[in-house]
Amino acid sequence: MEPEPTDRRERFAREARAERPDLALLCLLLAAEADPALDDAGIDAAQIELDRLAGLLPFRPGGPHAWATAVAELLGGRCAFRGAAADYQRLESSLLHSVLRRRRGLPILLSVVWMEVARRAGAPVYGVALPGHFVVGFGPAQDQVLADPFDGGRILAGTEAERLVAGATGAPLDPSMLRPADPLDIMVRILNNIRAWAATRLERSDVALWAVELALLLPSHPARLRHERAQLLVRCGEFIAGAAELEEYAQVVETVDGEAAERVRREAREARAMLN
Repeated sequence: MEPEPTDRRERFAREARAERPDLALLCLLLAAEADPALDDAGIDAAQIELDRLAGLLPFRPGGPHAWATAVAELLGGRCAFRGAAADYQRLESSLLHSVLRRRRGLPILLSVVWMEVARRAGAPVYGVALPGHFVVGFGPAQDQVLADPFDGGRILAGTEAERLVAGATGAPLDPSMLRPADPLDIMVRILNNIRAWAATRLERSDVALWAVELALLLPSHPARLRHERAQLLVRCGEFIAGAAELEEYAQVVETVDGEAAERVRREAREARAMLN
């Protein structure tokens, strides 16, 4: 018997609260929300594929630069994992099992592939959440090598990382931007990408809803996500549930902003009126 969606969400919540969350598993449980055909066997198959790819890497090739080169030659070269502008228009580009199959995806999902394959092979690898672009890092801060999986694993030389940040923000690169990204921060960024994708497609409010609901299962999240969830419930036709959620959120914000609470209560009344 296949697990119910609620069972997978409970598993997602448990994994998110684990001492060392399994990033690949979290990404695959997220993907199961979008693809009902992704069952436990499919999740296991994706993990096995990551193991298989890791087995193709050379044994301890050397320092950070050698690791970055070896992973790029395998994943970006032999396996042709990379991204293109069109990938930003596809939900599949944010789903790990689809990225493994298509070998295309967003920078952050391709980086997850790089990290998970390299980690299994023993590489000193981690994600680096640059503003506007996600890359991977190899080695300690004083000997760090950055690679761009979206560009086939190209090693960023000299001031290329600084130019990426300047192009995205107009500001200089701060050393704190080069720190290893926490797995849960990576999940937040993936879910934000999915919510942004759905926000431009009103017919996909269902996608926005499950993305918000998964974000609410993470140990730390902004309270405003409850308001967003309530609005999405209403948009999906769940007027009573959405109104109830709006009323609960109004109680939360009333202590700090009475006017905002009244606006939310007005939204709740309007939602209930849609039933008439």
